Amino acid sequence: MNATWEPATPGVLRLPSGRLVRGRGLRHPLPDGQLPTFGLYLLGHEPPPVDWESRWLRWPDFRLPADRADAAEALRAAWDRTETERVEVACGGGVGRTGTALACLAVLDGVPRREAVSYVRTHYDRRAVETPWQRRFVTRFP
Repeated sequence: MNATWEPATPGVLRLPSGRLVRGRGLRHPLPDGQLPTFGLYLLGHEPPPVDWESRWLRWPDFRLPADRADAAEALRAAWDRTETERVEVACGGGVGRTGTALACLAVLDGVPRREAVSYVRTHYDRRAVETPWQRRFVTRFP
C-alpha cells in the first residue's frame, strides 16, 4: 500500500526522512481532502468511531499517557505505518498531546531528543507540547 498524505494537506508534518503524518484536534471539523488510513487517538476517554483503522491511547488532557510502555509501542507502530499509509495523530485540541506524540515520532525518525520539541514547534504548531512534563517525556522517549 502506498497511500501517503499530500504535503499541502493542513496539519501535515514532514519528518526529516520525508515521511508525512497529520496532526489535528478532534474538536475541530475533519479537514477536507484525503482521509487517514490509520488514526492514533490520544484521549482520556474512548474516541468516537471512525471509518478507518484506529487505535486509542489513554492519554488525559495536559498529562502523559496512562501506560508509557503501551504509548511507546503505539507510537512506534504509527511511525512504521507512516512509510506507506496516511497516519493521523489527534487529541482534543491538536496541540499538547498531539504535539508530544509528533515529537516522539520525530525522535523515531532521527531527530535528537533534545531538539524534537523545537522541530515540531517549527514545522507543525508553535504551541505544540504544552507542559514541562510533556517536554520531559519527549527527552526521555522511548
